Amino acid sequence: MSDTLNPLVKTSPQIHGPDSTSKIMWTVSLCLVPAGIWGVYIFGYHSLFVLLASVLAALAGEFIIAQLQGKFTLSDGSAFLTGLLIGYNMPPGIPVYIPVIASLFAIAVVKWSFGGLGANWMNPALAGRVFVFFSWTSPMATWTLPKTLVGIDAVTGPSPLGFLKTGLIDYSGSAKGPIEFLRSRNYPVTAIDGRVTEWLNAHLFSGREIGGGYIDLFLGNIPGCIGEVSALLLLAGTVFLFIKKIISWEIPAAYLFTFGILTWIFGGIKFGAGFFNGDFMFHFLAGGLILGVFYMATDMVTSPLTPKGMLIFGFGAGFLTFLIRLYGSFPEGVSLAILLMNIFVPLINRVTGPVRFGLVRTESRS
Repeated sequence: MSDTLNPLVKTSPQIHGPDSTSKIMWTVSLCLVPAGIWGVYIFGYHSLFVLLASVLAALAGEFIIAQLQGKFTLSDGSAFLTGLLIGYNMPPGIPVYIPVIASLFAIAVVKWSFGGLGANWMNPALAGRVFVFFSWTSPMATWTLPKTLVGIDAVTGPSPLGFLKTGLIDYSGSAKGPIEFLRSRNYPVTAIDGRVTEWLNAHLFSGREIGGGYIDLFLGNIPGCIGEVSALLLLAGTVFLFIKKIISWEIPAAYLFTFGILTWIFGGIKFGAGFFNGDFMFHFLAGGLILGVFYMATDMVTSPLTPKGMLIFGFGAGFLTFLIRLYGSFPEGVSLAILLMNIFVPLINRVTGPVRFGLVRTESRS
């Protein structure tokens, strides 16, 4: 019998189009490279060792497990991308054995214990990060100051989100938002931020001046994970992914819309500014939101299959990120939010999936 009558059906991702799975994986990895280069530049060579250790551990784990099953899967690029994303989600000064363990956990436990690429129900990179975060919380929350912050006699310091979360515990002041709060507590900014902010206020925002700090957030002159700090470079890679139609708009749009609206409505309450005064732009640029929204929530394996399902997934992830970040005990919430929504993907697919062509409803007879 011909293959046309007996097609080979495998697990997802099942994509109709000219791009293979390996081409997609390697393209996503390529789009992430500029942000990684920036992270190594501002945080130093140890961050490069962290990235290399993470990627090599993922590749080694993939090679060994696949070989035990008589397969060779390194060429599809999924293990490389998993290791790269884990490295991007690591603090720059973290001991190298932690990203190694995260990558091995992601490949061996999250990916291959369910059957390999396409069979895993949660994002391996995020699962690896969360695993080591709860296992080694202190190193995972120790941040290296970027070398662009000159004139500061310190090697480590809090991230903007961590500084904000800690400072608001007993806050009773009258800052209008997170940027003004950080400035009131002398959170450092670069000279570049000062000059660009001054120019913008003089030429574009006259009468509605913005505070210093947004430019550092946008460019990546802040403490944070190696590959998440530069929103500019991550967004540049995202544009290419949209042009190549590797990712679609539904999940990012729903995610950012939900998170942005809720942050705008409720984000100003803790500062005494009331409703509809939250600084959603600060929260867009701080932490791992950009990396999570465009590079991990859109994972073809662990996200819904239909556009309607993708919108539901994005709405849920945005709501959970808002809830965890603004009202939870952790300064960040992206990783946990996406993983929690991964759990609901099978249900979302069943609810939003199309009716099979030719299916006849059977009615019971009395």
